[in-house]
Amino acid sequence: MHQNFHLALTFRNNKEQPLNSGFIAVRGTRDGILRAKIFLQKVLEVYSSRYMNASRMLGDQLALAWVVKSHPSFDGKRFSKAQAFIKEIGGASVLFLPCATYNWTPPEGAGQFHGMPLDVKVVHFKGSRKRLMLEAWNFFSSSADISDMLCLILKSGRTKYDF
Repeated sequence: MHQNFHLALTFRNNKEQPLNSGFIAVRGTRDGILRAKIFLQKVLEVYSSRYMNASRMLGDQLALAWVVKSHPSFDGKRFSKAQAFIKEIGGASVLFLPCATYNWTPPEGAGQFHGMPLDVKVVHFKGSRKRLMLEAWNFFSSSADISDMLCLILKSGRTKYDF
């Protein structure tokens, strides 16, 4: 599909918060890591200068969106269609992936990941849903061929639900 990118971000059709920082992928090449580092340093600068008052919640997503949307040739209307696309931003080739597939969040309630859409590639266990991570692991490791998974992260460093 999309192979020539330095980092990947997920987006949703939300005017105020189009990007979700819960999933950021970096191509594991020297060039990918270097360009992603420069891009994310810019996000950190914007976060520190503009969004420190939102440091407890969402400041990182606001800074990420500011860096992306402030690029002169970026068209925010691209977020209204749930289709992946690549855009060059600040020297980095950024792959934008729809949250509905690459950053899907289970609804509140125990066991809700069982009803997730079939095309989901990445499940994002945020907030109280982190308690579902072990249940999801048990479900998918017993019922799916996960031998081709590149990685599975069961730790966020942010809550007591980490494993």
